[in-house]
Amino acid sequence: MQVSTCLFALCSAVLAAPRQENLLRRATGSLTSWLAAESPIALQGVLNNIGPNGVDAPGADSGMVVASPDQVNPDYFYSWTRDSALTFKCLTDQFLAYGTSGLEAQIRDYVNAQAAVQTIENPSGGLCTGGLGEPKFYLNQTAFFGPWGRPQRDGPALRATALIAYARYLISQGESSSVSSIIWPIVQNDLSYVTQYWNDTTFDLWEEIDSSSFWTTAVQYRALIEGNTLAGQIGESCSNCVSQAPNVLCFLQSYWNGEYIVANTGGGRSGKDSNTILASIHVFDPDASCDDNTFQPCSDKMLANHKVLTDSFRSIYSINSGISEGSGVAVGRYPEDTYQGGNPWYLCTMAAAELLYDAVYQWKRIGSLNVTSTSLAFFQAIYPSAAVGTYSSSSSTFDSIIDAVMTYGDSYMLIAVC
Repeated sequence: MQVSTCLFALCSAVLAAPRQENLLRRATGSLTSWLAAESPIALQGVLNNIGPNGVDAPGADSGMVVASPDQVNPDYFYSWTRDSALTFKCLTDQFLAYGTSGLEAQIRDYVNAQAAVQTIENPSGGLCTGGLGEPKFYLNQTAFFGPWGRPQRDGPALRATALIAYARYLISQGESSSVSSIIWPIVQNDLSYVTQYWNDTTFDLWEEIDSSSFWTTAVQYRALIEGNTLAGQIGESCSNCVSQAPNVLCFLQSYWNGEYIVANTGGGRSGKDSNTILASIHVFDPDASCDDNTFQPCSDKMLANHKVLTDSFRSIYSINSGISEGSGVAVGRYPEDTYQGGNPWYLCTMAAAELLYDAVYQWKRIGSLNVTSTSLAFFQAIYPSAAVGTYSSSSSTFDSIIDAVMTYGDSYMLIAVC
């Protein structure tokens, strides 16, 4: 199953947000009103897909996330490790930001469910023999033995990241003992898997190509860094995290071809793929610099990649006909996509906007932005007088470029929500 599609309005509101005064929906008013109306709907839609009480999760065990209630064409009535982790990372962020009632009980159910899921023997193996890379399970916590694209090595890393977010909260509440006895053993299993298998091929989040994957490598690096930090906070150690994280980061650089990120090393595609933007959003660090090595949203390589990727969809979807360069377009998974018609997807289109909002957040926090020869084409498409240089937040050019980037991000939102 591809990444869950009902989380954007819910999760993007936690930090990044569009410039709402410039967005007028063609049908129902401003984006401000749309976000206010959509956020509780999105949250309830997520909760509806979580067992045992979700209305779209009949028969699902407690804490198990239903990828989709659809059971035919295609049948996605299973629980994916990746989708579940992304869902609960979002719900944890929601809980930490807003204290949303009832979410902590759901998070605890997820922790308990994943402790059980890790031990299920499956076609990929057992707990210590590769089984953590199994992509999906039945909702009653039993193994699926049918043919599928396996293994999918992003799942353990994403689950570790989701659990680490909750563990940090527990530590802040004086519950380090609960982290040590309940959460750390699950996280440790996942980190051990990542350190053992990060350099092996994998099916990525689209489940179609068995190769090296930018998405997978990026999320694995984040898990190792955060996992090692958590270990230190509770008096544990993760020596393999320390030894392998630099190797993973080094390998992450190999996906850059000088113009854009080649998302998969196999499969005969161009490598232009929205999973690169989704990866940058996932590893987004609000306190980071515009780091090319981790492909932060404001880095020149990620901005260049954003332009190449989104431009690749301008001519292949009729909905994009007549839209000029410098305005947002409908974005799909990758330009060669044919699955279910190979259409644009609002998750990918909104991700194109979210990355830009994240970049603006970073520039404003840093107090300057850099235009380099690598990112120049991106900036000139939306601000034609842009030139290579560093622009301080005290300059009028900084303000003008920020306005242009925000307007550009808003234009993707207009495509997605109208």
